[in-house]
Amino acid sequence: MRPGRNELCPCGSGKKYKRCCIDAIGKQHAEMIDEIAQTLSMSPDLSLDEMNLVVQQRITQSNNRPNADFCGLTPTQMMNWLHAPFADLALVTISVPDELSSSPVMRYLALILDEAMQQGGSFKSTSKGNLPVKLVKQASALLPEFEVNQYPTTISISEFAGSNEDKFNALHYARILAEIAGIIYRKNGRFYVKKTMQKQYQTHGLHAFFLPMLEAAVSRYNWAYFDCFEQDIDLRTFWLFMLWRLQTHACLDTLLADVCRAFPDLLGQAATDEYYSAQDLLGVLIESRFIGRFLQFWGFVTVAPKVFGRHQGTVRKVNIQPLLAEAFKFSV
Repeated sequence: MRPGRNELCPCGSGKKYKRCCIDAIGKQHAEMIDEIAQTLSMSPDLSLDEMNLVVQQRITQSNNRPNADFCGLTPTQMMNWLHAPFADLALVTISVPDELSSSPVMRYLALILDEAMQQGGSFKSTSKGNLPVKLVKQASALLPEFEVNQYPTTISISEFAGSNEDKFNALHYARILAEIAGIIYRKNGRFYVKKTMQKQYQTHGLHAFFLPMLEAAVSRYNWAYFDCFEQDIDLRTFWLFMLWRLQTHACLDTLLADVCRAFPDLLGQAATDEYYSAQDLLGVLIESRFIGRFLQFWGFVTVAPKVFGRHQGTVRKVNIQPLLAEAFKFSV
């Protein structure tokens, strides 16, 4: 008999069932438990070792069975994508693209590194601890070279230009990632490039920092940093699944449907209010945190700004950029 939504989950986590194994993984686990119970009831004379063998076989079969809710992934594959360290991700090859000039994040990092290298490894920060205005102007001047420039906005609301770092989100993001990745640090009013990183830059160029910056972006950077939503929904866990689905169909609405089907418990974390339903809020967070301030900042995709009042049923497509296909090759 299945537990009620508000009862303790039978997995032993101590959480309510609705907050734990009611999701897609849990449903398959519940089906597996039913299969094991049925097998054992038909063979009451099995020894303890034989029962353990039956349980292990059923677990292995279940974990390696494609799940429609996971768009055909098995629970084993999904578990790897959700919880494996960056270097141990399976069914995907993450490579450094040959050409990084189309990536805003990497171009901004190059400006920071070049500024430091020209001054012996460091340069002065502003009194607030930000990047100097000269560097901000250089970064703003790069905007016409990026695909996102096809959707022009005024400088006061642009994420890819600004009069100072506080008003230039993409540049600020790149600087934060560089600090998290251990490439630069700030001390006594100056930004420093670590000596080991200077040597890597001199030897291998900007390509040396693509993977460390990417790992910092998906594993250690706080995706909620730029917004003011109160809901504690950490989308980083699902980044590779979302990237795979988006690379498959390039559609924001379909992506939201994929996520809701695979991880229905996320809707329980997205509290409704007078403005948003749970699904609408989750869609806003995915578009803001995953699409806008991750994939677009990196130059992996571009997407037209949302037009309020758009016709019901209008499909919102994402423009997949060559950089995405060069960086991520899935073997699913």
